[in-house]
Amino acid sequence: MQTVLIAGGAGFIGSNLTKTLLDQGDTVWIIDNLITGRKKNIEQYLNHDRLHFIEGDITNPTALEPLQTVPFTIIFHLASPASPIQYANHPEETLLASSTGTRHLLQLARKTKARLVYASTSEVYGDPLEHPQKETYWGNVNSFGPRSCYDEAKRFGEALCYTYIHRDAVNVKIARIFNTYGPNMEQNDGRVVSNFITQALTGKPITIYGDGKQTRSFCFVDDMVAGLMALSQTKEIETTIFNLGNPHERTMLDIAQQVLALTGSQSTIVHKDKPVDDPSRRKPDITRAKTILKWEPNVHLEDGLKKTIAYFKKEVNL
Repeated sequence: MQTVLIAGGAGFIGSNLTKTLLDQGDTVWIIDNLITGRKKNIEQYLNHDRLHFIEGDITNPTALEPLQTVPFTIIFHLASPASPIQYANHPEETLLASSTGTRHLLQLARKTKARLVYASTSEVYGDPLEHPQKETYWGNVNSFGPRSCYDEAKRFGEALCYTYIHRDAVNVKIARIFNTYGPNMEQNDGRVVSNFITQALTGKPITIYGDGKQTRSFCFVDDMVAGLMALSQTKEIETTIFNLGNPHERTMLDIAQQVLALTGSQSTIVHKDKPVDDPSRRKPDITRAKTILKWEPNVHLEDGLKKTIAYFKKEVNL
């Protein structure tokens, strides 16, 4: 049995990770300030005898005081707004979550000798000039723009992890998470899949920004949780950074048309201007994860979309 802390455990990926950890018998602590996380995502576990929930901000040392004497085995740092709408609405909180917040969790990991998994992002690659993206690619990122509060915060968090690894021998693994979808997504978070499904189910036009030929690679949340779990168990390997995502690349038009087919919606597709610094292509090279972690996604897009559509129909009353 492990004792695990999930910073951001009431969020989309964090709440799915919570379920997996509890199901396998672990004790889970969650700290979440609920800026973008939702208590609804974990309400079925709030009375669980192995779940401890703290509503607090990891950038505030006082909020972390109850955690200082807990013998954590693993710390997952998932605490940050992670969708374009979320970090546009909370730019300073996004910057602080991956800077001050990361520093506090690294200090806690050092104190408790826990392994720390830092949730970075494919956005550290920016609008990539290398395709597909390998972990060795340094990226093409605008440090002064509407997305920089997220992109640069995550890059800074990685640099901070490097310092604690090499100065203090803290066991840190970095997950560069690519587009993920599934149950517990927010209805209006600005992500492609949630936007398309919500619009299709409500009969509103499906909005595509740009010509729709830009690509993403979509990983179902169960696969992402399995990847994070595998990464958390790496105790002694020297490799630190891993791409986690689905390497099957799809255009925005492909996804929109598949959502329309699966929902039976009569919604039309409309095009709007492409946002500033929006990447044109995105596809992970997951050779490292496949080789070292023995992990790769196995949920097909159609199956994952069906489960996500069912979630939105039931949980969001669409």
